[in-house]
Amino acid sequence: MYDSNTTFREIENEWITMPDGCKLAAKIWLPEDAEEKPVPAVLEYIPYRKRDFKAIRDSKIHRYFAQNGYAAIRVDMRGSGDSDGVLEDEYLPQELNDGVEIIEWIASQPWCTGNVGMIGISWGGFNALQIAAKDTPHLKAIITVSSSDDRYADDVHYMGGCMLTDNLSWASTMFSYNSLPPDPAIVGDKWKEMWLDRLEGSGLWLKKWLQHQRRDEYWKHASVAENYEAISCPVFAVSGWADGYSNTVFRLMENLQVPRKALVGGWGHKYPNFGGEGIGIDFLREATRWWDRWLKKIDNGVDEEPMLRLWMQDSVSPLISSCPGRWIAENNWPSAKIENQEFFLSKGRIHLEEDEIKNEDMRIRSPLSVGLFAGKWYSYSESTDLPHDQSEEDGGALVFDTPELEEDIEILGSPEVELELESDQPIAMIALRLNDVCREGTSTRVTYGLLNLAHRDGNENPAVLEVGNTYRICVKMNYVAQNFPAGNKIRLSISTSYWPFAWPAPEPAALTIKSKGKLILPVRPKNKEDDKLSYIGEPVLSEPIKSTLLEPAKREWTVQHNLATNEVKQQIINNDAFLRLDDINLEIGKETTEVYSYLNNNYNTVRGEVESTRSLARGIWKIKTLTRTVLTSTPTHFQIRAILDAYEGDTRIFSKSWDDLIPRDMM
Repeated sequence: MYDSNTTFREIENEWITMPDGCKLAAKIWLPEDAEEKPVPAVLEYIPYRKRDFKAIRDSKIHRYFAQNGYAAIRVDMRGSGDSDGVLEDEYLPQELNDGVEIIEWIASQPWCTGNVGMIGISWGGFNALQIAAKDTPHLKAIITVSSSDDRYADDVHYMGGCMLTDNLSWASTMFSYNSLPPDPAIVGDKWKEMWLDRLEGSGLWLKKWLQHQRRDEYWKHASVAENYEAISCPVFAVSGWADGYSNTVFRLMENLQVPRKALVGGWGHKYPNFGGEGIGIDFLREATRWWDRWLKKIDNGVDEEPMLRLWMQDSVSPLISSCPGRWIAENNWPSAKIENQEFFLSKGRIHLEEDEIKNEDMRIRSPLSVGLFAGKWYSYSESTDLPHDQSEEDGGALVFDTPELEEDIEILGSPEVELELESDQPIAMIALRLNDVCREGTSTRVTYGLLNLAHRDGNENPAVLEVGNTYRICVKMNYVAQNFPAGNKIRLSISTSYWPFAWPAPEPAALTIKSKGKLILPVRPKNKEDDKLSYIGEPVLSEPIKSTLLEPAKREWTVQHNLATNEVKQQIINNDAFLRLDDINLEIGKETTEVYSYLNNNYNTVRGEVESTRSLARGIWKIKTLTRTVLTSTPTHFQIRAILDAYEGDTRIFSKSWDDLIPRDMM
């Protein structure tokens, strides 16, 4: 569904010159009369190439803002797309300083009132928060979607001190993006020189990230959790329950001191207007209401609405990708309505009372297969990347069930698990899953938590376990809103591996868990006021730029177990549609395959490999790049092997390889 109000015009490319002379490429959408009647501006500032790979998506969003009385600006970050320079890492000081300069440039334009907002998902949501924490007087409000306030605790790199394999996947995505040249139609004859500079200079980001395996100054930089008070403009924080970034929303609501609002729905790692049928909402209307209040100073009541609007998920089969439920609201966070309810663990059971439990040790050493059906850390809510039936995982886990529930239990918040345990290895991990088990026996993952037990006392100064010692730990699971219906069971599953979701410990570890551990659920009573919430609408988008489909997208996710060789392999095919952007006669393609494997349950054989091909073509100008990254490990080191090949036509014009060993730091 498309929306069309105010007429607008597009500026395909505008150069914004930084103080050091670097030129950044911007695309601008303006209401037709903005020069005569200046308007506020909305900036999205990311490295994902406005000219080609994000052009269709951008047009659906930023045309909408222009049609509703805003200047919309999409800027290619330094070293990306058509901008000058080389992109060397995420959230560097140069990136944030450039962002401040861009905002000041926008505010000074004759078509702008001087009031600027920032919007972004993922990287763009991160730097919106980070730039809001700098001295940026013309930045009046932000919308941050699927972002993090803590770059170590809640991003694609690490979770609970465990390394996520999305660390490899995401590094490979940027490896591929950074290998592409600017468009000669924009930058002229210098395109090839710029391309070669990028190919040589961008580097292997995975190596940089693996050199920081604990929460050190590298991760503290640009983590706004270090000083929430630095943010002085209103913040609208958005995420989805299927995404990896929902925790940040609640910390921002609890810790910020500015006007703030939160929205968490049933979608994944997407803007909510792209959430899919039955999941997406009219997010661009919600965004525009936010801009109207803080950029146009229209008293529309946004700041008088509940602080949090959240999707309370209903029980659903893990075999389908729908997300039934209803909207609820909280006026403040933390909420006084929520009461932490304690449950107690014995062998196979979850109890309401502690005194009915006898002391009994439980031992677990999980096979590497636990995790093959976990889905992706930051799911896009595709049928391929959501967690599958958790019954597939529980054979290698300790499982604790409640009896069938006599009445519904609804939770909102971060479930916690307290345990006393011993380990037979100095480094071990623990993975906990909270599942909804229906009467038919299928098990749906509701939320989960990971902990590298060397990080039991924090992520900055890990310490190995003393074999045979008993430790008391607390594992916080991801925030969630979930209804467990009467007749179903609540299940807690505990394993010592979660591959390939997270990289395993150096050696297989057995944990001995004591009885009377606790499961603490944040129980929320049903509230009739939730039924009075206003309708949030179906997705509305502006009409996109014209394109021709040359080959459809391909998404596959398979798990193979070769019984002859005992090799287990998870393969993910993630090919975007092959398209021609008609207005600029540019063909674009992206194909990616990820493979995660192991042999004979041997920790020394775990392997992750990501291969990507990207292509650009216009007439006789044809570009292709191939990137391939392989990550393996021994008990003492990670090993990265990578290649980058770039082709102009049929001629390979650049080739580089990497072979690096990085010591494991209690990881």
